[in-house]
Amino acid sequence: MWLEYFSQYMEGILPAFLEKALWNYKIDLCVMGASYLAQATGDEKWNQYIKDNGKWLVKEDGSVANWEGAEHNIDKVSFGKSLRILRDLTGDERYGEGVKKAYGFLDDYPRTETGNFWHKDIYPNQVWLDGLYMAMPFYARCLTETGEDKWDDILDQFQSAHRLLWDQKKGLYIHGCDVSRKADWADPDTGRSPAVWLRAEAWFLMALADTYELAKGHTDRAEELTELLQRTVDGLLPYQDESSNMFLQVVDMPKLPGNYPETSGSAMTAYALMKGARLGMLPASMGEKGSQIIDGVRNTYLKKEDDGWHLYGICASAGLGDGPDPYNPKGRSGKPEYYVSEVQIRDNEHGTAACMMAVSEQIRRG
Repeated sequence: MWLEYFSQYMEGILPAFLEKALWNYKIDLCVMGASYLAQATGDEKWNQYIKDNGKWLVKEDGSVANWEGAEHNIDKVSFGKSLRILRDLTGDERYGEGVKKAYGFLDDYPRTETGNFWHKDIYPNQVWLDGLYMAMPFYARCLTETGEDKWDDILDQFQSAHRLLWDQKKGLYIHGCDVSRKADWADPDTGRSPAVWLRAEAWFLMALADTYELAKGHTDRAEELTELLQRTVDGLLPYQDESSNMFLQVVDMPKLPGNYPETSGSAMTAYALMKGARLGMLPASMGEKGSQIIDGVRNTYLKKEDDGWHLYGICASAGLGDGPDPYNPKGRSGKPEYYVSEVQIRDNEHGTAACMMAVSEQIRRG
């Protein structure tokens, strides 16, 4: 069921998206999902899908789609993940040069006064949980390749994000913080945004598991990521939706009108739980819990229709403050009501790719 859907997606649905829009971090997630499926199944067709779609990322002259001069945008640093996978699959140096350039972006990337990479030029001095996933696993992989000792920078940024965004009372992380406290949505005392968005929480979970996998053996501080993952999981699990085994778009508000079990964040959580258990970061029981969550996504939202399989319940986009959101560019208040107002789109890359990643971990479990 899942693998049939993923094949349909990579053969037809994803290329159709790429014909209409420039490469973005959501496509990186799809590339990673396919790469993980290749590793888990041993089937080279998943790698072939990656190679077939690589033409949309790098042009014949070596230029990378959607990179704009000296722009600072943590989402676009994430392109380095796809570039590395394509480099390793093809040996094409155009991709290798792209990896070097993506890593080079971090050399002079602006930081908050707390030492964190800020989110984008249009969101200065802001730390979003999303950004930890966009930058840190890529940064860590670069260190394993170059041999540079910058692990403290990575671990310091995780710890700083924890201090900025952890809500002790809820046991959850808030989506973002404006360290300068200038954004309309920022709390005047803490700088935090108002609500707990599931996918932001899940970006953080994945960032912890993926970075730990790379950091262990390179720095004694890697176990700090284990502690953060355990704390995050312990805080999140009490909010699990019993009827679907998933988590809600606004995690801690089950009575909020319009709130719903959301696919992408639930699948990302499932991936992090299973991977965390496989790596020894979490108890083995958390691997089974992750498997139950991705089964809940399948049972709730994967539907067979006349033209094939489709996946529902996916929040298409969400963020903080006015910006490039094509669906809600002016209404991103960060309030709970905002998150449930964002459009849901079937087969959106966030959801399908996260399911690919989670199912790859489920296959590894046997």
